[in-house]
Parts: sequence; C-alpha cells; structure tokens
Amino acid sequence: MKGIFKNKPRTPADVVRQARELLVYVDRGAAAAEPRETKRDEKMDELYRNLREMKSILYGDSESEPVAEACAQLTQEFFREDTLRLVILCLPKLKLEARKDATQIVANLQRQQVQSRLIASDYLEANFDLLDILVAGYDDTEMALHYGAMLRECIRHQTVARYVLESEHVKKFFDYIQLPNFDIAADAAATFKELLTRHKSTVAEFLTKNNDWFFADYNSKLLQSSNYITRRQAIKLLGDILLDRSNSAVMTRYVSSKDNLMILMNLLRETSKSIQMEAFHVFKLFAANQNKPPGIVSILLANRSKLLRLFADFKFDKENEQFEADKAQVVREIAALEPQP
Repeated sequence: MKGIFKNKPRTPADVVRQARELLVYVDRGAAAAEPRETKRDEKMDELYRNLREMKSILYGDSESEPVAEACAQLTQEFFREDTLRLVILCLPKLKLEARKDATQIVANLQRQQVQSRLIASDYLEANFDLLDILVAGYDDTEMALHYGAMLRECIRHQTVARYVLESEHVKKFFDYIQLPNFDIAADAAATFKELLTRHKSTVAEFLTKNNDWFFADYNSKLLQSSNYITRRQAIKLLGDILLDRSNSAVMTRYVSSKDNLMILMNLLRETSKSIQMEAFHVFKLFAANQNKPPGIVSILLANRSKLLRLFADFKFDKENEQFEADKAQVVREIAALEPQP
C-alpha cells in the first residue's frame, strides 16, 4: 500500500514553478517581514534546494549527463513568465552559494534551444531593461561578478549586444575597466571585449556610427591610462578590432589620424615588451597604408631615424618568423617614404 501514496516525482517545470513562487515571496520582502524566523529559513532553504535542482537538471551531476528533454521543459517554463527578472532582482538577497547557482543557471539558459529557437533571446528582446540592471551591477562590489557573468552570456545574443552597444551603458565600461577592485575591473574588461568582438556586423556598424567619440575616449581613457594593465589590455583589444576584416573601413579611418599615430608611437617606447609588441601590430597598419594622408607621412618622416633605430633593436623573446617579416616590411615602408607636396 505504501507505494500508492508515494510522492509523484517533480517535473522540471514543477521545479521552476516552485522556485518562482519562492522568488516572489523574497521579492515582495515577505522573507524579511516574516515574523517567524523558522518559517523564513525554511522557505529560503526550499528556494536554495530548487535552485540546486535546476542547476543539476541543466548541467547534470556526477552520476548522469543532462537530458535534452528535461532541459527544454525547464527552459520553456523559465521564460514563460518573469522568472529571469525575479532571479536578477532577488540575487542580492540570496546567500553566496545560491547566487553562484543562480548565475550558472542563467548562463546555461542562454544556450538552451526549444524547438530550435533560443527563447532566452526572445525574452530578453522584450525585456531590455534587465540589461540595464546587469550593466549597473558593476557599481555594486558584492554583486558585480555575478551580474557580469550573466551579462556576458546574455550578449551572446546579437540583439542584446546591439542594445548594450547603442545605449549609454557602453560609455560606462571605460570607467568600469579601471575600477580599483582588480577582479571586477578584469570582469568588466572581459565583457567589453565580448561586446566589441563577438558580433562582427553589429560591431562594425556601431564603430562606423560612433567612430569619433568612441576612439577619442578609447585613446584618452584606456591607451593613455596611468594603469599598466589597462594600457596592455586596451592595445591588445585595439589590435583585435582593427585587424578584423569586418572592420576594414574602421581601420582605414583609424590609421588616417595623426592623433592616433602619435599615441601608438608613444606606446612603442614603453618599457613593457608586451605593450611594445601589441603596439607594433597596430603601428604596422599605419606603415602599410598605401594611401597615407600628408599629415601621417610628415610625422613618420620627422621620426624616421628614431623609428628605424627602435626597430633595429626590436626583438621577440622567442624566434618569430611572422613578426620578423612584418618588421622588415615596416622598415622598408618607412625607409622609402618621400616628402609629399
């Protein structure tokens, strides 16, 4: 007889529904207002169990791999109502382990397909204000890494990345990257890089439209930062952006600017070998440009002897044939320059 009264196993949708009810309880402040501490603790523990179970369904565990059908059911129920909003809003009220579980759940759900559709993308497109909360999370030392990890997964979706790039939020990253907290600054830098490299056509469109202010800020706030790590990351990312074929028009415009050239030449003189090398990869684009404006030619001619001396001693720590070939080409280009009328 005992078997008849056994509890029916919960479906993935049941787990999400129960978690949502408990998140509503937390969001409304009911947990804080609960007169009986025991009841409050019971409900919070129940929420934490549900989050762990959702994570186990999505990621599998030591005994089993995730089951595609269960993941699809969970994903469908999660985005059927405002569960993601509740997770984001309630995250600061959860204990640390539960925050980590919730962050991993949100990250995983961005990749889950239901009937060949990324329904997370559809949901976020209808709820772009959630991205405002995630970006602003970098201002909160306690929540920054959780919100940052969620944000990076959300911008896997092109519509989401476009929203962040076209909003005022993108300007905040120039400051977030230089926050005194190293872990948060590094996380913000990783998100910034993802924004500027993942979706090629969207990035090219953004940089074309916003060229003037973006590179003015990039130069003054990042490439000329007093912080060594900021300069090193910024020159590396600049090379990745300009050397991407999708950004050829952006690159041509960048290497036609005298201000940009002067900054690159200063970076070539850095004592840091890694900054020098990354700067060289951008500087060679100025040298290789077959349609150099007169102003660029004048600067290169005025500094020709210094540049040739610099490159004569310029070596990688390890043998690098490509670098040596690029350096030889740059030296030939500079040596062959003629004053323009």
